Amino acid sequence: MTDQATQQLTFAIPKGRILDEALPVMARAGVVPEDAFHDKGNRSLSFATTREDMRLIRVRAFDVATFVAHGAAQIGIVGSDVIEEFDYADLYAPVDLDIGHCRLSVARVAGADAPHVHSSHMRVATKYPNLTRRHFEARGIQAECVKLNGAMELAPSLGLASQIVDLVSTGRTLKENGLVESDPIMDVSARLIVNRAALKTDPRVGELVDAFRSIAQEREAA
Repeated sequence: MTDQATQQLTFAIPKGRILDEALPVMARAGVVPEDAFHDKGNRSLSFATTREDMRLIRVRAFDVATFVAHGAAQIGIVGSDVIEEFDYADLYAPVDLDIGHCRLSVARVAGADAPHVHSSHMRVATKYPNLTRRHFEARGIQAECVKLNGAMELAPSLGLASQIVDLVSTGRTLKENGLVESDPIMDVSARLIVNRAALKTDPRVGELVDAFRSIAQEREAA
């Protein structure tokens, strides 16, 4: 059997909004990508780091959770929205990194009546069907979820859905598309996630968890 210490750790990180905030935190924990990672023209998905025993993979946020849950990556960073949407049994989120703050919310056309006042069934556009169904079920409403991976804000104006569920930060994108936030579902922040089996069997994973936890505690105390 290959010595575990010689096997390369895979650290999964998300493309998009969280990444810029995550990189300084990762650097403090000793996770520093090679220079090619910062090349905007580089289309690679896998990168070396300053640690010989670790590589980074840069993938979509939803895929970060899947890679880590199934053990293809041992550790990663992703929003709590993704963790709650998938609810993988093999995924453990031990550290709130206190970055990537936003919220998951319901939004509808500005000035329109709230559809759920008049209906026990509605169509909702979202890339979070599980969270969306749970949210509306708790209010006695059956939500028919139309799965979209982007351009959610177009759905109400084109008649695809009466409401959307999406991430909201400043609310500017909603306003520019004639929508208004109507019902927050959950606050979101970025979390360190690990594969449960890897945490139990590879001490390097536990060491990284401790490093990120210490950084989070320092930030909280500051």
